[in-house]
Amino acid sequence: MNEEYLARAKEKVDDVRILINGAAKRAAELARGAKPLVPTLPEDERSSLDIALLEIAEGAVVIELD
Repeated sequence: MNEEYLARAKEKVDDVRILINGAAKRAAELARGAKPLVPTLPEDERSSLDIALLEIAEGAVVIELD
């Protein structure tokens, strides 16, 4: 897990438990073939979780409570 992405994502979501659950759900979507909402290259070796955290950190994915 990329620690920089995690730190940046924590700035967007106050509750760490909510961040973890949201990032895990988005990582699962990416693993199933969802298109990343941040720029990636075909040979990108980042994990789905890293990309999900980056999406949250960049504001491309917003984690909210229902």
